[in-house]
Amino acid sequence: MGFANQKERLSPLTGAQIREYGENGYVLLRGGCSHDLIDAFNAHIYTIRSSDDMPDWAKPRAGVVVSPADRFSVRLFNPHRHDGFALQMMKLPVIRGALAQLMGGEACGVQSMYFYKEPGSKGQAAHQDYYYIQNEPRSMIAGYVALERIDEDNGCLRVVPGSHKLGLLPHGAVRNKEEHEPWTDETEGVDLSREIPVVMEKGDILFFHELLVHSSTRNRTKDRWRRSYVCHYIRHDSEITQREDLKKKIRLDD
Repeated sequence: MGFANQKERLSPLTGAQIREYGENGYVLLRGGCSHDLIDAFNAHIYTIRSSDDMPDWAKPRAGVVVSPADRFSVRLFNPHRHDGFALQMMKLPVIRGALAQLMGGEACGVQSMYFYKEPGSKGQAAHQDYYYIQNEPRSMIAGYVALERIDEDNGCLRVVPGSHKLGLLPHGAVRNKEEHEPWTDETEGVDLSREIPVVMEKGDILFFHELLVHSSTRNRTKDRWRRSYVCHYIRHDSEITQREDLKKKIRLDD
């Protein structure tokens, strides 16, 4: 799938897709980002993390000597604040357009994360993004760009369709620490047997609601990574209410 002109990029979702998002809490936009752009972005991030002169903002762990294992396993948090390429990836016209269609108004970026998820690494237990990033009025949507094929073998996202209609659910301790990272919290009070995998091809973009229950599983492959670029957005008239580190809003139309 491709978008031939600016008008298509700023209105990439069909009416059926918008209704699908309202019903299920997520929608998958196939081929939203070109392979050439993704290859350039992956190479750019690799160059930053492999450099002997890695800038402080890109280091995996603040104040800690960078180890070979950390360079390409620990996520890169909020690169859009320091790196022009990461900022432009957050502001892709196709993402801006889809968000405006889903939110009913212009969106602003508040957070970005470049995930590696190397072979063997654990996933994140079921959760709702609003639990970690509260905003009012509620409007947050995640834009998840697949930077390579993402499937059940290398730990794709799993979602509970329609769970965004349940409101904010309680979260407690992670139950399966063999499958999931122990430092997060896990959603309680939802039937996780209803989870389904979201298989994505390189260049696909998944948009999902801040209250959608979702998780990821362990990367069970020996030689495949699961790189992705995930940004969170709120409508222009919303504000982050608790996280001081995420209160700066990035306009997408600059």
